[in-house]
Amino acid sequence: MQSCDLISSLKSIRALDGLVDHEYAWIAENGVHKHANPGEVIYREGDPATVMFFVLSGEVHIRHDRAAGQSLVIGRSAQVTGLLPFSRMKFYTGTALAVDTVCVLEIADSYFNNMLSAIPTMNRRCVAVLLDRAREVTRIEQQTEKLTALGKLAGNVAHELNNPASAVKSSAANLLRELEHQKLLRRAVDQGGFSPVELEFMHQWQEELFARAIVPSPLDDIDREDALTVWFERAGFREVSWEIIPDLLEGGVLVEDLERIQEQLGAAHLMAVLRLFSSSLRVKKMGNNILSAADRIFELSRAVKDYSYMDQAPIQDVDLCLALENTLTMLRPRLSGIAVNVDVARDLPLVSAFGSELNQVWTALLENAIDSIVEYAPSRGRIDVHVNKTGESILVEVWDNGHGIPESLHDRIFEPFFTTREPGKGLGLGLDAAQRIVKKHGGYIRIQRCDPGATCFLTSLPIERPHLY
Repeated sequence: MQSCDLISSLKSIRALDGLVDHEYAWIAENGVHKHANPGEVIYREGDPATVMFFVLSGEVHIRHDRAAGQSLVIGRSAQVTGLLPFSRMKFYTGTALAVDTVCVLEIADSYFNNMLSAIPTMNRRCVAVLLDRAREVTRIEQQTEKLTALGKLAGNVAHELNNPASAVKSSAANLLRELEHQKLLRRAVDQGGFSPVELEFMHQWQEELFARAIVPSPLDDIDREDALTVWFERAGFREVSWEIIPDLLEGGVLVEDLERIQEQLGAAHLMAVLRLFSSSLRVKKMGNNILSAADRIFELSRAVKDYSYMDQAPIQDVDLCLALENTLTMLRPRLSGIAVNVDVARDLPLVSAFGSELNQVWTALLENAIDSIVEYAPSRGRIDVHVNKTGESILVEVWDNGHGIPESLHDRIFEPFFTTREPGKGLGLGLDAAQRIVKKHGGYIRIQRCDPGATCFLTSLPIERPHLY
């Protein structure tokens, strides 16, 4: 590219807007002009940062290896990227790939002092680019963490909803079939020729059994089943007893109940009555199953709404006990096999906070504890959460008996994109986001203890934060 064309391209870069001709000429004369073909690597994550890039044409995507190939930063024509003066960057934090044919002008760090002397305004221009870059990276990190949390939340909720939804579907289908079958059973009873007195007794007998409270006992159930089997054999109904004994047993029917109904109605049409009663017990059980599953679905929908603070103002008077319960509900599929204990002090005051953001903190801490347990003690995992009031602050401790974190890593675990997990299994943004949210509320989060089998993250939140408003 000729010098005049190069200067013309440099003038299109917004960060250099307003330079005089000899300043543009200095950049053009001291820079190295390079091209990169589509898919070509311009620099790799972890390489020493030594070059400032002016993107003259084309588009560059900067990706983090732990972000599974996702483009977190995009550099387009007329932008500045790479190492900048005053930057503390030692290594490139991502891999830069050319999306199409890219033309760049490189200024090596050894020329930075001369550049700042030759172009005095480059001081403020580079600082402005650094600030814009920091804001953009922070925004992207926050968005990525929110999307990751949303994906996990959706997966957990879908898993939790699957069981009650399947129960509702199965029970409803069985209920419809049973109601059709019951029509035939009622017809058999209607054709039995029972008197009004006998019908009244039969209905009263059924109502009494329906209202009977049953306390399950495995040993008592075995004895009752044996007694019912013997009674049906003596009554001559051995061939058909298997159809109804399980329902009668679950319905709390005793031998005395069968003797009462037989004495009143006789043996001729007794099985028709018992079959209808057995069917009614099944219908009741299916209805209870549907009700229980619907209650579970309602509980989950309420927990999701409370967790996200849907339809509420951004700043809430937050009940930390309820917030922790909702978070644990969201994480229930991952807590299988892990003992969880939540100890909340009495008369704990409400905390003025952004409720949905605080729930991201509890999610990050609990997921960190779960991951640690899964790797270290999956068969005997335990999480303890303690919430207490100290002065004008609330302290939340999250303990786990996982593998702990080496002391050498204590200063790094809150860094963005730092994670001890395998590539592709975490972005390393959870604890970073948690720390930023807690700082936003005027509190702090730190490692209280981090030994194998006893790890604690301590979060301190002020009760009142008037300046949030």
